[in-house]
Amino acid sequence: MIRVAMLGCGTVGAQVVRLLTEQAGDLTARIGGEIELAGIAVRRPHRHPDIPAHLVTTDAAALVASDVDVVVEVVGGIEPARTLLLDALRAGKSVVTANKALLAEHAAELFAAAESSGADLYFEAAVAGAIPLLRPLRESLAGDRITRVMGIVNGTTNYILSAMDSSGAGYAETLDEASRLGYAEADPTADVDGYDAASKAAILASIAFHTRVTAADVYREGISAVTPADIAAAKALGRTIKLLAICERVDAGGTESVAVRVHPAMIPRSHPLAGVGGAFNAVFVEADAAGPLMFYGQGAGGAPTASAVLGDLVAVARNKVVGGRGPGESSYAALPVRPVSQVDTRYHVSLDVADRAGVLSAVASVFAEHDVSIAAVRQQGRSTDASLVIVTHSAPDAALRSTVDKIAGLPVVHEVVSVMRVEGEEP
Repeated sequence: MIRVAMLGCGTVGAQVVRLLTEQAGDLTARIGGEIELAGIAVRRPHRHPDIPAHLVTTDAAALVASDVDVVVEVVGGIEPARTLLLDALRAGKSVVTANKALLAEHAAELFAAAESSGADLYFEAAVAGAIPLLRPLRESLAGDRITRVMGIVNGTTNYILSAMDSSGAGYAETLDEASRLGYAEADPTADVDGYDAASKAAILASIAFHTRVTAADVYREGISAVTPADIAAAKALGRTIKLLAICERVDAGGTESVAVRVHPAMIPRSHPLAGVGGAFNAVFVEADAAGPLMFYGQGAGGAPTASAVLGDLVAVARNKVVGGRGPGESSYAALPVRPVSQVDTRYHVSLDVADRAGVLSAVASVFAEHDVSIAAVRQQGRSTDASLVIVTHSAPDAALRSTVDKIAGLPVVHEVVSVMRVEGEEP
């Protein structure tokens, strides 16, 4: 008998309880032993009238300390989740969690507690919902060398950008629509400002590159500054805009490092990630031996995320039955994290300029001064003003940023309308 304590019973937790009940027989057969739900800790019991009263408690600490084998956490946030899960792991109780923020900040501490007691720590549901992603990275690709992980890991922002691309609507009205349809939280800050994706990027980079990466190591930009003009400019180049989590292994002169960033970027419409619409997630993995791999599916929602939680629960319960253990932390590489300023990327720069001779020459000279090569230029006159669009070749982000800053001060430049990074093959 494997006794399970659940912390939290919101959208995901309620679906976990439902699946545990409906699939009890199948789960027993898959595990080789029966699972018993020992208790569910919630803050407001009156909100859960469908849960048998004898299972409900408001004392999460007491539930964790009771005679249970596995603790499933779907509460979210840092505290009290961190303390509760550390207590469980130190007591030798395996943990299944969907808490991306906690793992992005305190994974090392949690793994150390698990290692010292011989407990399991599983967290598939923390990144990309139902998509089997972390276990393939931790196990299936453990014998390979991963060079890059790039993906769409936030459904809210992908819905907004997909809708802006298809309708031409602005950011604010599309966000309102996403809220009405339930794709955006009442406070969407964590999603639209990139915090959610940054936490997930930290987890992905840590696993892929065997290096401890926290959310603080991730360069982050959100999508609130993306305009219909940016969407139209991307279309003109045969591209679309996505909020990407990009984790790269960088080899500079024989010295390896890791670069991790989250920001909107223009990608070719031919890229596999470009066709990922709505609230779906997808992650593109590149490895030396396996080559390119794509993981796609529902990245959020109660039932999809519960599927990932149940998969982890089956794994840790099997380990309890047979006396085995799952993979622990792998941080042996300990690669340094490269700042975004030193990462090579490309820019799409849109300028409002004076419509007179010498403008392009003045702007191009600033690019040359910073050793940034121009890949494409488009200029269009509008009475006394003109628009100038420049796409660069690859260059260090710091050089690109310095170039844009200096261009903004040129007398012939009225305004830097937008700056967008460009990913994918160069023209």
